[in-house]
Amino acid sequence: MNKKTNNKLKLRGKLKTYLQTPLLLGVMLTFVNLWIYSIDVQAGLILSGFLLIYMVVIILTMSMTKPGLMNELVSFATEYGQIQKQLLKELDIPHFLMDETGKVIWMNTEFEKLVEDREQVYMKSVTTLFSEINRDKLPAEADMVEYPLSYADRDYKLRMRRVGLKDMALLSETVKPQEDYNGYLVAAYLYDETALNLALQEIDNQSLVVGFIYIDNYEEAMESVEDVGQSLLSAFIDRQVNQYFGAIDGIVRKTEKDKFLVIMRKSALAQLKEDKFRLLEDVKGINIGNEMPVTLSIGIGLEGLSYSQNCEFARNAIDLALGRGGDQTVIKTPSAITYYGGKSQQKETTTRVKARVKAQALEEIISAKERVFVMGHRDADVDSFGAAVGIKCASSSLDRKCHIVLNDVSNSLQPLVDLYKTHPEYEEDTILTGQEALELATGNTVLVIVDVNKPSITECPELIRKCRSIVVLDHHRQGTEAVENATLSYVEPYASSACEMVAEILQYIRGGIKIKSIIADCLYAGIVIDTQNFSTKTGVRTFEAAAFLRRNGADVTRVRKMFREDALEYKAKADAVRNAEIYKKDYAISYSESEGIKSPTVIAAQAANELLNINGIKGSFVLTDYQGKIYISARSIDEVNVQIIMEKLGGGGHMNIAGAQLEDTTVEAAVLVLKNTLDRMIQEGEI
Repeated sequence: MNKKTNNKLKLRGKLKTYLQTPLLLGVMLTFVNLWIYSIDVQAGLILSGFLLIYMVVIILTMSMTKPGLMNELVSFATEYGQIQKQLLKELDIPHFLMDETGKVIWMNTEFEKLVEDREQVYMKSVTTLFSEINRDKLPAEADMVEYPLSYADRDYKLRMRRVGLKDMALLSETVKPQEDYNGYLVAAYLYDETALNLALQEIDNQSLVVGFIYIDNYEEAMESVEDVGQSLLSAFIDRQVNQYFGAIDGIVRKTEKDKFLVIMRKSALAQLKEDKFRLLEDVKGINIGNEMPVTLSIGIGLEGLSYSQNCEFARNAIDLALGRGGDQTVIKTPSAITYYGGKSQQKETTTRVKARVKAQALEEIISAKERVFVMGHRDADVDSFGAAVGIKCASSSLDRKCHIVLNDVSNSLQPLVDLYKTHPEYEEDTILTGQEALELATGNTVLVIVDVNKPSITECPELIRKCRSIVVLDHHRQGTEAVENATLSYVEPYASSACEMVAEILQYIRGGIKIKSIIADCLYAGIVIDTQNFSTKTGVRTFEAAAFLRRNGADVTRVRKMFREDALEYKAKADAVRNAEIYKKDYAISYSESEGIKSPTVIAAQAANELLNINGIKGSFVLTDYQGKIYISARSIDEVNVQIIMEKLGGGGHMNIAGAQLEDTTVEAAVLVLKNTLDRMIQEGEI
């Protein structure tokens, strides 16, 4: 460094103060020398000589050593900056800088090794390298942001931090930013978490999964074989279950004659999902002369915070599987419920012991309360209202005030409501709206929910939260959503209708009560409508319930005349049948007009039933546009489970009768969604 350059460099800060300290002391000594002169001239002269020598030495020393000192300082600063730059360049962590638009403007050696081709990303958007990262994900403030991403078969955590250029510019004497300058860079680091994720995944794979296996129809299956074959049938079932779970290193223990406990690793569960729980079909294939195939229900719980919580999830799952009709697997986690199977037709039990037990429990619950509310699903139908009328009759026989919660009466239901209002004992406050019921509900009130088990689609969901005692009576298969903490739950998917269930219950209230003919008409109408004049989903108990109602004065002719169609509705149904599209040779899809029709959803359901009369049709789907929604009515006979199809679309129902509602869409778009769902389920073997 030459002398001219040296003169342009100036020291700053603490180093400058340190080097100038001798000069400052010389100035102070000058003032002391003047003070000494006022005391003693001879002493002042001596001190002046010393001061002169001191100042000459200090000035000569500083002038001679400053160039070398400045050279050393400049050299140190240069080497220090180079060291910092080299360390950052050779940092073991992949590191790069981006401008405001997300364009890569600098990268260190490790990042170059990661991307292999430097020119692939240099001065290009980071999105070209990491598709998960776009400009919107760059940090908006100085705070650190993190995103997981994958690259070259490895897992990384990307950390990005915003670095303002204005503050950096203020540190430089050569750059002076404007007041409104807000430029910035984004510093990014990549942390390799592949090994950590593999370790966490392995721990997760080894976590405990608990399962329960119930034989749905153990007693009926055993009764269908001779006594000598019963032990053999049981042994075959045990063997299938043990072999199936033994192949994945699972532990199986038989807790009762028809129940098993299963413990396995989570990784093993993935194998069972891949083969769609083949055990369900394997057990149904057991045939040693038994007339009835054996079906299983499997409930599995996992991902709980503790082993006991997994066990509780498994119990909830097996209850849900049984409530949905059995012959299926239900997997429950804290965030989701998954279903497999459920293709078999639910078998009706001929015994009415369960109905008697439930009736007695219902009698005790109602007797202990002051007031009873009964409600069905939103847009109430004949079955829902008829069952509510039956519960009202039971409550009256127990001397309890009962109200039916009904917000709107559809045109298809109006004839039945008008008939019920002609009942001699009908009171003006018998039928209330949901808001009126909320005002009357107290802690001493029991709520009976009929023909529905989903709280969200009841007439008044708020009433469920207000009533402490809740009773559920339904014949639909249970879905993910259910009424929690019900005092009494009686859900029987084999039943043809809620009216059938209520008709059975009435025969055990106070040992059997005599009902009026109008009440019998309401219940009989619900059975007739839901069974399509006793042509679908009817069993022995259906006809027994109908016989009970006929003995109590149900008028078949009056019920039939009540639900006759007008010419416009009949024509709309005929048009829906005529314009049906046969999809995949097995499914009929059509659309029913709603303009001018009083109850378009009812017409759509009737059209779907009619389409099943076409030879070769396994399932029918009729759509209608009503009240801003697309309603889908799905029907089948016995070859296809339309419930699991409708559940994919957010609906539900029975194996043979189901439906769904789609919002914010058109009929054409809804048809396309339905077809895509059918294609996917056929491809995956779900139907």
